[in-house]
Amino acid sequence: MVTNVLTSSIMQNILVIGAGKSTGQLITYLDSKATTNNLAITIADKELHNAQKLAEGNATTSAVQLDIFNQEARQKAIQNADIVISMLPARFHIEVARDCVTYKKSMVTASYISKEMKALDPEVKKNELVFMNEIGLDPGIDHMSAMQVIDRIRDNGGKMLLFESFTGGLVAPESDTNLWNYKFTWNPRNVVLAGQGGTAEFIQEGSYKYIPYQRLFRRTEFLEIEGHGRFEGYANRNSLAYRSVYGLDDIPTLYRGTIRRVGFSRAWHLFVMLGMTDDSYQLQGTETMSYRDFTNLFLPYSPTDSVELKLRHSLKIDQDDLLWDKLLELDLFNPKKIIGLTKATPAQCLQHILEDQWTLQPEDKDMIVMYHKFGYEKDGKRKQIDATMVNIGKNQSETAMARTVGLPVAMAALRILNKQITTPGVQLPITKEVYEPILKELEEYGVVFNEYEVDYRGYDPDNI
Repeated sequence: MVTNVLTSSIMQNILVIGAGKSTGQLITYLDSKATTNNLAITIADKELHNAQKLAEGNATTSAVQLDIFNQEARQKAIQNADIVISMLPARFHIEVARDCVTYKKSMVTASYISKEMKALDPEVKKNELVFMNEIGLDPGIDHMSAMQVIDRIRDNGGKMLLFESFTGGLVAPESDTNLWNYKFTWNPRNVVLAGQGGTAEFIQEGSYKYIPYQRLFRRTEFLEIEGHGRFEGYANRNSLAYRSVYGLDDIPTLYRGTIRRVGFSRAWHLFVMLGMTDDSYQLQGTETMSYRDFTNLFLPYSPTDSVELKLRHSLKIDQDDLLWDKLLELDLFNPKKIIGLTKATPAQCLQHILEDQWTLQPEDKDMIVMYHKFGYEKDGKRKQIDATMVNIGKNQSETAMARTVGLPVAMAALRILNKQITTPGVQLPITKEVYEPILKELEEYGVVFNEYEVDYRGYDPDNI
């Protein structure tokens, strides 16, 4: 836990850029530590009212308007800070990062390390700065919780044979009110576009595997979490990149995936087959297009068959199939509901339709689920540890997603500020210096991993 001993009488200024969904819980955490750490917190956002809303009620927090493309204003704000937290969309971090190097300020983000960010590493190290990235949920808590177990296995003389990791943002059971068992807990656009832009790559039992996008949602595996039921996982885009990150270059099985409730992926595959998730071109007339007309765009012409009949024939869905009920539930065939978007892509239209049904209501609770599998060999015996974490949100605004993204960012920033994390460079949270204290403190907020020793279920070369 971060020390509550006042280390200095000098005010420490934290600049948080971006008043997004996870910034609220980040601010609440930092405000709770402000008195004992002499913190002054500034939230900066292009829309001043967004920043003011988060600052309200927090005595040590102020709000300012900031357009990050206003170079003079951006640089002035960064110069006045002791550390910068960027909660901007990932593509904008680099604008902030370059100034942080210039003015010698450490920086924290929850986003994947981009090539542009990585290129700053020599300068960041030269200036003895810490640029901590990938310190949210996924990436973030997944890295830290994985490395904690992997390091323990290796420190105890074990050799890693298998690592599988799955994460999902879902709706909590008490708020699960639709046949898809799903509601948006994060950016809906990312959900609609999931899996696009590349083939899923992983290694399984010593063999490289590749799943193209058009087959991704039909290649799933089942996961059982005690007390929470059955889930399914589909492969993330590139699991192989994590071999070197985790020091698992020779591991026979490495697989990272996304968690959904059982049946979601099979139904989502229908949208992929129809072409509704395509974001590469614009449709005509979407301002006045009905949901029914949108659905009909992807079906063959018939002077007699209804849209419903054409879709069932095209996708080979029986009328008594649960898949059909799921499509009906989304109002896809409603001639009165209008898309109302200008020059929208198919993916944007689909997102609009889904938001009708899958938006969290004020009292709805979300649920984060994470599941790791660690297979290893020690003293000639193969063993396996499974670790699971489930975290439930409070309501529509205080979500588990915001909690598990915002808290690790805040905890890392405060530790960097207080010189408890000192290793310089552009990095992610895979060292004991970072993950041990943060994972321990996260337990106070219900982010707890339960570990189970199970029978090894991985690759055994003696039993081919």
